[in-house]
Amino acid sequence: PSSRKEQIDALLLKLPGVSARKINSLDAYFVADKMFACISGQGIGLRMSVAAATELQFSRDNVVPFQPSGLPSSREWIQIDRADAAEYEKDLELFQSSLEFVKAARSR
Repeated sequence: PSSRKEQIDALLLKLPGVSARKINSLDAYFVADKMFACISGQGIGLRMSVAAATELQFSRDNVVPFQPSGLPSSREWIQIDRADAAEYEKDLELFQSSLEFVKAARSR
């Protein structure tokens, strides 16, 4: 069986314009040179609008605030926890919307 990271790579790197690299020991995924997803512990952090992030945290039991290495959470980041990385296929729509959100976001 392939590793968690290999399974997640297979899912995210097939999305148009996505690249992967390490950032502070975390495996992160970028579009237009901006991070939109990041593997952390048993989950994947995703950046999206505050409204979407808030709604997901209330509507899904496997979505929690994203706090890599215990850092304070941001309202634009959530974490989707799945024991089996193959299950992230079900979240493809969320990855896609995160990617679009980050691509459209103005550089700060």
